[in-house]
Amino acid sequence: MNPTRALRTLAVHAGQHPDAEFGALAAPIYQTSTFAYGSFERGARIFAGETPGYVYSRMGNPTVATLERKIAALEQAEDAIAFASGTGAISALLLALLNPGDEVLFVGPLYGGTEAQLRDLLPRFGIRPVEVGSADMLAAAITPNSRMIYVETPMNPTLGVVDLRQVAEVAGAHGLLSVADNTFATPILTRPLALGIDISLHSATKYIGGHGDATGGIVTGARRHLERIRHVGMKQLGACMSPQDAYLFIRGSKTLALRVEQSSANAIQLARFLQQRPEISTVYYPGLETHPGHAVAARQMRAFGGILSCEMAGGIDAARTLLDKLELITQAVSIGDTDSLACHPASTTHRGIAREIRERQGVTDGMIRFSIGIEDAADLQADLERALNLLGAAPSASVPEKRR
Repeated sequence: MNPTRALRTLAVHAGQHPDAEFGALAAPIYQTSTFAYGSFERGARIFAGETPGYVYSRMGNPTVATLERKIAALEQAEDAIAFASGTGAISALLLALLNPGDEVLFVGPLYGGTEAQLRDLLPRFGIRPVEVGSADMLAAAITPNSRMIYVETPMNPTLGVVDLRQVAEVAGAHGLLSVADNTFATPILTRPLALGIDISLHSATKYIGGHGDATGGIVTGARRHLERIRHVGMKQLGACMSPQDAYLFIRGSKTLALRVEQSSANAIQLARFLQQRPEISTVYYPGLETHPGHAVAARQMRAFGGILSCEMAGGIDAARTLLDKLELITQAVSIGDTDSLACHPASTTHRGIAREIRERQGVTDGMIRFSIGIEDAADLQADLERALNLLGAAPSASVPEKRR
């Protein structure tokens, strides 16, 4: 597939072709654990990496490979690896590319599960995480032990924006690997590798799948990096994606561009609506001109995505009440579904992060995160307006959160 074709075209066609035997247009599901390799000699060559072929689905499967080719094309990457979850992809990447004594620099906040790996898991292997306040502070934080810079953009859940070109330039100047979690933006809105980043990854569970019915992760980049990640992730950790899930992601990715474009259009309308409400003290959305990262986002994103967060003027009580009064927007974690979702990060996705860290990063008790879906924007706005109008009549029932 010609990588210069439009993103919508690549999303539909890249990595796929009609089945050679029967002409099936949809990717076949190769529901098998093992593959016959025909002869002693061919089996030995496949295991030695001397000839292509499949031997065991933990290490490779034709359905999964179809998905990998499609996402690699969308990200303009040499290769891609599909994992059983986004967390599985992140852990395989970190454990494959870092060694005892190494440091990984990151700009927080990150997804709570990622921060837990960096802060809790990696130190058990002698790897030191170093949080840096902004991309401007990265160069000063680098030491002889630094090996990797890890960022998200936009950030989860504060919607902070990191300048990926700046990160890539700092990493390149000091011989570090640069990694960007591209889950929020997707390759439809941002292509980190084209901006100089070494590795781009996704929780495929989110926008790539798009329907809330499959769990997976994707890592993309140069083969010299991904070969080691595949070896650790598949052969040693066993975090392989099932062919059934791969099929669902292939199907979901065909409408990725359409869904991302619609959710982005809905999100900017709702962000502007929330800006006008007195119950909301701050709206975090990079598409707003008042957002501190708006100029950078405008340079590196085609649109501004479907995720927005807001700070309730009434704190946690107002956040609780608003969430409980929503009818069309569903209270649930995760993002990127066709359905609009909302959650309270401090008590859900980021609950495992110590309070003092959360608050320093801006993940407050009054924050709500919205994943805006593809419904009619007027219906979503009406749901928010009705719930906001009920805030004044709702009784207060504050339950203090235990300090972690």
